[in-house]
Amino acid sequence: MPPAAATNLGYEPPDGGWGWAVVFAAFISIGFSYAFPKSLTIYFKEIQEYFSVSYSEIAWLSSVMLASMYAGGPVSSMLVNRYGSRPVVMVGGLLVCTGMVLASLGTTIIHLYLCVGVIGGFGLAFNLQPALTIIGTYFQVKRPLANGLAMTGSPVVLSTLAPLNQFLFDSFGWRGSFLVLGSIVLNCCVAGALMRPVNKRAEFQPSNGSPTSRRKVSVEAAAVDFRSQSANPPTKDDTNKSKCQSFVSRYIDVSLFTHRGFLIYLIGNVLMFFGFFAPVVFLAPYAKHLGTDEYSAALLLSIFALVDMFIRPVTGFLGNSKWIRPRIQYFFSFAVSYNGVCHLLCPLASGYGGLVVYAVFFGLGFGMLSALLFEVLMDLVGTHRFSSAVGLVTIIECGPVLLGPPISGALVDMFGDYKYMYYACGVFVLVPGIFFFIMHYYNYKKLDEEHRQSMVVEMRISEEAVELKLNQNEKTDNER
Repeated sequence: MPPAAATNLGYEPPDGGWGWAVVFAAFISIGFSYAFPKSLTIYFKEIQEYFSVSYSEIAWLSSVMLASMYAGGPVSSMLVNRYGSRPVVMVGGLLVCTGMVLASLGTTIIHLYLCVGVIGGFGLAFNLQPALTIIGTYFQVKRPLANGLAMTGSPVVLSTLAPLNQFLFDSFGWRGSFLVLGSIVLNCCVAGALMRPVNKRAEFQPSNGSPTSRRKVSVEAAAVDFRSQSANPPTKDDTNKSKCQSFVSRYIDVSLFTHRGFLIYLIGNVLMFFGFFAPVVFLAPYAKHLGTDEYSAALLLSIFALVDMFIRPVTGFLGNSKWIRPRIQYFFSFAVSYNGVCHLLCPLASGYGGLVVYAVFFGLGFGMLSALLFEVLMDLVGTHRFSSAVGLVTIIECGPVLLGPPISGALVDMFGDYKYMYYACGVFVLVPGIFFFIMHYYNYKKLDEEHRQSMVVEMRISEEAVELKLNQNEKTDNER
């Protein structure tokens, strides 16, 4: 485990107390962020008939909303770094509410793209990143468990919104339902109010030296710094460049693109997200294609959600154990590879019973991956840089999130069968899983080498300091 990610906080996180209220708030905020776009599909058929648009045009509504949620990541990260999580989440709830209210007055499908997709998607981005970030400020030892519990909000909220949306649809139609949903999503403002900033009690490391020696070291360091600046005076261009870099780094840490662990995570995730959402989206249509009735096809999603809901906190508990926590990246690599194998074996499932077995195993894999998805990023880059890291990751991932399901749908149209789509998704997910295993082995090996080198340097400095002290003592004795 990278030492910086675990210890360089500057204060001692409470690992409990009000932190559990923050986990509950993140549970609500993350739940709405991931479940809301999926739950709106219940209204697609009526909206499609009302505006006389094709299925592909109405299907873009959820894709635009998810892509906007991911694209808004850097903006959300900058606001979190500047103002903290609480106000950003509350503004996000208001944005989603505004988008849904305006969408209820929509007259064209483009109107819905802008209101639900863009405004609502950006609101969800303001809910997601701050909720993920604040958990890292409250938890260190129990952080995987806290992240696993918070990520459980997605299947729980989805299983709640699905029947609620059906009731609203039957009672008020899509326009009235959008108004009611706009008021329901204001619960994110309540969740944001619970996200009280952590009380950062700084803990300074004691020094073995006397105040005089510490003052002497400071003076010597300042003198060395002064001499180096005098030898290399900054030019006007360097000054302007430094100001620009400091302005950018104040809000988002672009130096992450030189961070080895971050690049490994980013490269693997970009490829993985091409096949991440499509198997869930096409599970029920695949069952209907095999001759299953609509009720039984919908039951597959319920089985999937139930297993997903159960495995996420269990994954957090396992990830927090002393056996897995030090090498949690291998656990994540296993979860990614496991999902890929499930998709590759899905076409071999025969009949409805085979699809039920697939839904159970897929729910296990999807829940494990989702529970670890942001925990491993925090483990790689540390809590201080996590907000910027998740913002950069999400804006780059919005491309695969937007294009993944349409590409998978094109494979179905091309071959007239869903099995080739599942094969493609399996490859898209399994290859990054293997990539993660190899590269994290390399990363852990390099981290161990760097740790040993730093220990050698520290020992050498200590020995030189002791030798210098002895020489000074001998010189003092001789002068006497």
